[in-house]
Amino acid sequence: MAAQTQVILASTASDAFSKLGQTGEALLVFFGIGLIIFVAAGRATGRLHRPLTIVVLLGPALVLLAVGLVIPAIRTIYLSFYSDDSSTFVGGKNFGWAFTNGSAQQALLNTLLWILIAPIVATALGLLLAVLVDRIKFQAVYKSLIFMPMAISFVGASIIWKFVYDYRAPGQPQTGLLSQVVIKLGWSNPPNWILSHPLNNFLLMVIMIWSQTGFAMVVLSAAIKAIPDDIIDAAKVDGARGLAMAFRITFPMIRSTLIVVLTTVMIITLKLFDIIRTMTGGNFGTEVLANDMYSQTFVNFDTGKGSALAVILFAGVLPLVAYNIVLLRRERQIR
Repeated sequence: MAAQTQVILASTASDAFSKLGQTGEALLVFFGIGLIIFVAAGRATGRLHRPLTIVVLLGPALVLLAVGLVIPAIRTIYLSFYSDDSSTFVGGKNFGWAFTNGSAQQALLNTLLWILIAPIVATALGLLLAVLVDRIKFQAVYKSLIFMPMAISFVGASIIWKFVYDYRAPGQPQTGLLSQVVIKLGWSNPPNWILSHPLNNFLLMVIMIWSQTGFAMVVLSAAIKAIPDDIIDAAKVDGARGLAMAFRITFPMIRSTLIVVLTTVMIITLKLFDIIRTMTGGNFGTEVLANDMYSQTFVNFDTGKGSALAVILFAGVLPLVAYNIVLLRRERQIR
């Protein structure tokens, strides 16, 4: 048995070193070609100088973009029209399954729920904190503390909140923070939070909101500070105070930034995977599109359905990205 284990470990190590060597060779070839192009562009003169400069600056980026994004996207769309083993063309059957199957419908509805709640709450809290924190002393300290969750990965944040939602059977001491809080408030027998549907979906959203509120606060705070003092002073002379100042001056002036923050958090939420995978694995009615895509592809080994879900996810992200690009271009034209 020990001999077999050693053989397996040796084979695994050999395969790993072989793949590492192949990766190294590919990188050397890539950088070698890039170096040759750089040298050629540096020595080029006359009419060849400008075309070669464009190739040097854009060529590597376009190659990496094609290899890492364009080609995989095209292949994923192609595979979404084929069967689980990619051997038989099935047309739109996989997409029909995505919109009619019970579990897939649950993932779609949960994803929609996440998009409608988590980004709006995170952005609203970020805006509120941006307004409030800027009015107190030592604002840099408070902003750093609020922004700190943004520096934690979603997996790390999920592990932290697992301790908050921890549950023990009745009769045993409750170690979860949330259970302890509700017990102090008079709820003698709290539920198993993560197993309680649909409450568990909203509890998982708290992790996303906790993580993204700091990002929204920092960006919106910078936008508020960028409002010209002349406009603020003129509004004060006209009698604008408190909510009137916020709704008539501050919010309209930072509208574009507010939309960019909201759509950015929406894109992050739409691609949600880490929190669900770490906390529930998609069980107990918490499945979302990104996790279901992973499960179909790498757990059920159904490439067709997994690719179809990936295409649906891409179709959801694309309009948000396009809207951000249009908004930024419009701002540049105004400036």
